[in-house]
Amino acid sequence: MTNDRGTLVVISGFSGAGKGTVSRKLVEEYGYSLSISATTRKPREGEQDGVDYFFKTEHEFLSLVDYNGYIEYAQYVGNYYGTPRKFVEDCLKEGRVVILEIEVQGAMNIRQQYPDAILLFITAPSASVLKNRLVGRGTEEPAVIAKRMCRAVEEAESISVYDYIVNNEEGRIEECVEQIHSIIESESCRVSRRAEFIAELKAGLAEGAD
Repeated sequence: MTNDRGTLVVISGFSGAGKGTVSRKLVEEYGYSLSISATTRKPREGEQDGVDYFFKTEHEFLSLVDYNGYIEYAQYVGNYYGTPRKFVEDCLKEGRVVILEIEVQGAMNIRQQYPDAILLFITAPSASVLKNRLVGRGTEEPAVIAKRMCRAVEEAESISVYDYIVNNEEGRIEECVEQIHSIIESESCRVSRRAEFIAELKAGLAEGAD
């Protein structure tokens, strides 16, 4: 079943909750479109420009802000992150499911612009598990990890604004991915998302009754 217009799915979560891995698996397994964010942070080992993020200097990033090139952008732990506008709008016009993996501040901006967007928050089973994941990555200094944990305290205050919260337990990522897919499928059946289909159905019924 397809929508008249595509579905915008926002995936947020604490740093270390696994939202990036979950988003990529949704694309791989179900063919969803993943919007690649732009950022001013430095690439981590193995990350590729144009695949994981569009890595930009601060000057490059802010220049696109001036041209309204982002649907939303925010500063997080000293770096800018933004969602390029054109890709998202093109996918929605084609009736596709578009996944945005963005921070809480950006998600609030998306909700204002796209009231029918589905907002999902991914979390680890507990705060201790979350911290252990950040430490286990071995990619950041203790000071940065401390900043991310402080930021998580702030982010937790916004969870109630989201539509769904999904627990990404260790070793059970497939269950998390399947649960999110089920949510998206269910949302696609909402009457409010099927206006064109309903109009065509009514027209066909009326014609058949003549």
